[in-house]
Amino acid sequence: MSYDLIVIGGGPAGLAAAASAYSSGLKKVLIIERDRELGGILNQCIHNGFGLHYFKEDLTGPEYAERFIDRLPSDIDVLLDTMVLEITPQREVHAVGKTCGYVIFQAKSIILAMGCRERTRGAISIVGSRPAGIFTAGAAQRYVNSEGYLVGKRIVILGSGDIGLIMARRMTLEGAKVLACVEIMPYSGGLTRNIVQCLHDYDIPLYLSHTICEIRGKTRVEQVVIAKVDENRQPIPGTEMEIDCDTILLSVGLIPENELARTAGISIDSRTGGAFVGENMETSIPGVFACGNILHVHDLVDFVTEEAEKAGKAAAEFVLCNRQNGHAITLANGEGVSYTVPQSISGMTDTRVYFRVNRIFGKSTIVVTQNDAQIANFKRGHMAPGEMESILLPKKLLEDSGDITISCKGVEV
Repeated sequence: MSYDLIVIGGGPAGLAAAASAYSSGLKKVLIIERDRELGGILNQCIHNGFGLHYFKEDLTGPEYAERFIDRLPSDIDVLLDTMVLEITPQREVHAVGKTCGYVIFQAKSIILAMGCRERTRGAISIVGSRPAGIFTAGAAQRYVNSEGYLVGKRIVILGSGDIGLIMARRMTLEGAKVLACVEIMPYSGGLTRNIVQCLHDYDIPLYLSHTICEIRGKTRVEQVVIAKVDENRQPIPGTEMEIDCDTILLSVGLIPENELARTAGISIDSRTGGAFVGENMETSIPGVFACGNILHVHDLVDFVTEEAEKAGKAAAEFVLCNRQNGHAITLANGEGVSYTVPQSISGMTDTRVYFRVNRIFGKSTIVVTQNDAQIANFKRGHMAPGEMESILLPKKLLEDSGDITISCKGVEV
């Protein structure tokens, strides 16, 4: 069976991309989702704070997902509980599911919207025994919000990403005692509003420049040892502190779910863990696009939606008009910047570029240079790694050839 577009992933990115492609002229569209229902991670995010930018409303995760599920035209095909096993450079999609069995679809275009996964204990090599009671924050969130299980009563959270911060509040509201949030970096990896609303409002201590250096317990976690770390993120002897607890939640980073992209031969950016894309979200394989957290980890779902809608429109233009924007100008990250998305642009249109800084800045300037000459600058009052930044590069600034570098200069906090 063939489709104009196959969207892999039925979360916020996939839903927005499919709806955008359909409204842009593609009528034969298929969404493949491995879970039992559409909505992705939003279904377990029962807290509010979604939609403030896109809908100008304060919604919960399920409410935000429902808005886009309701937008899907009835003639868009959806396969649930179906796993995509492989995509090929010829845009073949191999999938297997309960209802469809093993099937190979042919697509004129593909949008990758599989989201990201959490780093586990194995990725950070914590010393100690291996008792029960160690969860990723997202897994704990699903147990509590979707399955109705309380994962623990005395909890230590390692990492201060947004999911970890939100779970600190959620577990407190469920009657558990969150003893500490421990962060190895000298700054939090979450949004400022989450630090305030999830930690400060509940008097939960945040230990910056600290880490868990040992886990103790036999059948269940009984105790953790935390210690302060030096500038090389190594524990400092003599700073150890023991905390009696029964549960550890890990919020130590997210990884774009890009195994399908790698297998297909799509170029991957080592900085983001996602695909190299142009301004229209097209990867190194023509007709294959990527958007959302599979491309780079976002802090707000509203930005995922905007990016996905761009990918959906570009997929429709590729199929209907055979349009590709090209990759004439490469974008590079300079001083103070971790990465840029997109990684290349054509220079033919106004382009919004997303990036993150690699440390906290106070009053600062984002400097854009090309051929060793400054072509633009943007003022900021505050920037932090936990909050994604963006700038708009007008077409009139992109008339010259040559790579562009985006840097940050200012007062470090």
